[in-house]
Amino acid sequence: MMEDTAGRIMVRAAMKAPYLERDEEHRLALLWKEDNDQNALHSITVAHMRLVISMASKFRHYGLPLGDLVQEGHVGLLEAAARFEPEREVRFSTYATWWIRASMQDYILRNWSIVRGGTSSAQKALFFNLRRLRARLANGTEPLSNATLYREVSEALGVSEADVAMMDSRLSAPDSSLNMPIADDAGSTERMDFLISDDPLPDEIVGDKIDVARRSLWLREALR
Repeated sequence: MMEDTAGRIMVRAAMKAPYLERDEEHRLALLWKEDNDQNALHSITVAHMRLVISMASKFRHYGLPLGDLVQEGHVGLLEAAARFEPEREVRFSTYATWWIRASMQDYILRNWSIVRGGTSSAQKALFFNLRRLRARLANGTEPLSNATLYREVSEALGVSEADVAMMDSRLSAPDSSLNMPIADDAGSTERMDFLISDDPLPDEIVGDKIDVARRSLWLREALR
């Protein structure tokens, strides 16, 4: 959610920021890396806040404030800028995506009660991928029982079927609702009203049917 005016202003500014062409991005990255040019850093980060907001919206179903996710994503964006090497000729958005996602996921893991107390890397993979895999496997040619779903997900992620079942149950009842009002009055704006978009991104759209015999291979590819 973006309950504060500053948050809404940040979103509007980010969505209006111009894209950087490759040459301009490279020039700014060199100024920042070689001369510690703060104006260049500002130009790079502002131009990529649209990416941060888009990625934050993909984590909206965990019930955490969108504004907080955006802030954490901005931390990841700054970390990416500090580590970026323009001479490698990789677009900054490609490089920054990993750092932005990692920062947001760390924030979710720190704040969602389901995963407090520390988890293994396999448990983290289960936490962040179960919903997506469940939805995609449900598009198969045959209806899947929970037992079959849990078995296939456990094999793909390297966790026990019991862990999959437990996480599935917990994710079905998240900590907080996106439809809770921001203020106390009944007519107040809801968290959902501040989401960037409910439409799936292109890389989240899959075919209508998945061949049962190819599910295991598809799962491995989907997690790359």
